[in-house]
Amino acid sequence: MGELSVLLVDDEPLIRAGLRAIVESEPGLTVAGEAADGAEVLGLVAKLRPDVVLMDVRMPAVDGIRATTHLVSTVDSPPKVIVVTTFENDDYVYDALRAGASGFLLKRARPEEIVAAIRTVAAGESLLFPAAIRRLAANRAPSGDGLAGANLTEREREVLRLMAGGLSNVEIAGELYLGVQTVKTHVGNVLAKLGARDRTQAVIRAYDSGFVAPAG
Repeated sequence: MGELSVLLVDDEPLIRAGLRAIVESEPGLTVAGEAADGAEVLGLVAKLRPDVVLMDVRMPAVDGIRATTHLVSTVDSPPKVIVVTTFENDDYVYDALRAGASGFLLKRARPEEIVAAIRTVAAGESLLFPAAIRRLAANRAPSGDGLAGANLTEREREVLRLMAGGLSNVEIAGELYLGVQTVKTHVGNVLAKLGARDRTQAVIRAYDSGFVAPAG
């Protein structure tokens, strides 16, 4: 993978400065630009075409959830979004994931965690902090039909369960004795059938529908 560009979105200049220092100190990462509110995101994404957006979840005018929703619904091939939050159990985080974010970070995260998160969501082959997402999902009652209408094959259902468990494509391949390319094909089929833009969205659908229990 070549150089990854990152857009920083936070209403606190000090937070943006800290994130910029972390990103720019890492080989292969660069800061494409900065925004102080979610209202600026669409215009900057269209202009700068970043690979990843680090998006504060709570901002005064347009928050990270609304900004993520607008971004995912209006931009062709939108960048991956990581929402940044102060509290891990913030309901806003799960809503942001539902809206299309690919993962989340805590503002107190260590620099190496921030860098790893950017690389993880950009690669899209594993889930960012699956245990934390599972804890957030456990606070929500499932409201779907267990994905009955998605017409997943038995193999695709197995793959989705393992995705929800946080396994990467390589780990799923080992678990099911399949080639990695075969797993990528199954993951692609799961995303297509669920109408999910990435594996995070597929896993959120799995939790929301009751297909996967957060405790399991």
